[in-house]
Amino acid sequence: MSIEPFTIAIPRSAVDDLADRLAKTRWPDEIPGVGWSRGVPLEFLRELAEHWGSGYDWRAAEARLNALPQFTTEIDGQRIHFLHLRSDDPEALPLVLTHGYPSSFAEFTTLIGHLRQHFHLVVPSLPGFGFSTPVREQGWAMSRTARAWAELMRRLGYDRYGVHGGDVGAGVSGMVASFDSEHVVGVHVVTDPLTAANTATFIPGMADRLDPEDPVDKLVLERIAAFTGDGSGYLAIQNTRPQTIGYLLNDSPVGQLGWIAEKFEEWTDLPYDRDLLLTNVSLYWFTGTGISAAHYLYEQAHSSDWAPPAAVPQGFSVFSADASVRKLLAPAADVFWVEHGRGLHFPAMEAPEALAADLRAFFGDLK
Repeated sequence: MSIEPFTIAIPRSAVDDLADRLAKTRWPDEIPGVGWSRGVPLEFLRELAEHWGSGYDWRAAEARLNALPQFTTEIDGQRIHFLHLRSDDPEALPLVLTHGYPSSFAEFTTLIGHLRQHFHLVVPSLPGFGFSTPVREQGWAMSRTARAWAELMRRLGYDRYGVHGGDVGAGVSGMVASFDSEHVVGVHVVTDPLTAANTATFIPGMADRLDPEDPVDKLVLERIAAFTGDGSGYLAIQNTRPQTIGYLLNDSPVGQLGWIAEKFEEWTDLPYDRDLLLTNVSLYWFTGTGISAAHYLYEQAHSSDWAPPAAVPQGFSVFSADASVRKLLAPAADVFWVEHGRGLHFPAMEAPEALAADLRAFFGDLK
C-alpha cells in the first residue's frame, strides 16, 4: 500500500458551524456548591467554551500541526494517519509515540520539539481517532492496532525501533514489543498512581491479594475503590453504550468539550496549555470521532486478544509517584524506573522536558 502526504484542511463552513453551535448552547442549571463532585462545573465549562468560540484560533493551530509532516496509509483495511519526522542524525533511533484516550497526536507537539533531533519520530493516530477514520469494521482494539504499528514501521523501512506510550498507548506499545520483538529494541511507558490503580481494577483477584493492614496495600485499595466508585463512569458508558453517548459527542461541541475537559482537569497535576487542550478537542469535533473513540474503548473492553509480556528492555516514567505504583507494577530490578514528584496522566503536556530526558536516557542506552 502507498503512503500519501496529508494536510489538515478543515472547511470554513465547519469552523463557522462550530462557532454557531457554541453560541447557541443551551446551558443547563446547576445545584449551587457542588463543585466538581458531580462533574464539570458550569462556570468552568462555560468560560472554556466561550474561549473556544471567540478567543481560540483554530487556523493558527491548524498551521502549527501542518508544519509537522503528516501522512496516511491503509493497513489491514483501515486508514492510518501519522506524523513522520526524520532526525538530522541518520543514525538516530526510530521511535513510535502512541497517544491514549481522550487524546490525540496533538498531545505530543511540544514533546516532539524536545525529541526530533534525537529520534526519527513516528506518531500515529489510533484507529477511530482524528484522521485515522472512518472505521468500518469491528475488532479495532489494542492488539490489532499493535500489529498495524509493526506493519507501519516495516513499511517505513525501519528495522530497529523503540515504542512509547501512555494510557491506551502504553498497552499498544507493550503489544507492539510482544508481536515484533525481533525489531523492537525497548518499550517505554508513562504511568501515575491514578492510572496504576485504574489498571489494577481489571486484574482478577487483585484486591484479594492486598492486605488492608499494610500501609501501601491500604493506599492501593483506597485508590481502586475511588476509581470503581466515583471515577469510572465515563468508561462504563463507553464500554457498554458507545453508540448512545456518540450522539451527544457528535452533535454538541460543548458536550464533547465537557467529556474531554473533565479528564484533563482530573488527570493533571501541573499547568498545561489550554489552547492545546482545545486543539485536541477540535480534532475530535471536526473529525466527528468522539463516537469512534468510544467504540475503540468498547472493542478493547470486549477483546480477548492479549499479548504475552514483551521480552525486550522496559522503561517506566512514573509521575506523582508514590509507593502504590511500584507495588502494583512490581518492576524487575533491572528495569529502567524514574519517579517524578509532579505531573500525572498527560506528562507530554505537563512535563515534556522531564519526559524527553527520560526517553533519551532509556533509549540512548539501547541505541
